[in-house]
Amino acid sequence: MFKPFLTDESGTQVVEYALVIAVISILLIIALRPLATDTGLSDLADLVRTCLGGVQCG
Repeated sequence: MFKPFLTDESGTQVVEYALVIAVISILLIIALRPLATDTGLSDLADLVRTCLGGVQCG
């Protein structure tokens, strides 16, 4: 009964596209944040460095 449901792979491509869109959206939000908050580009670089270092971002 569940075997055909478990072997069906028709939705995997949609999930992959959704993950790509999510990553691009997060990167755009991080990149465009300084334009909205009037912070400098060096502050953006520090924020990215901090977030990639595993420290809490924000």
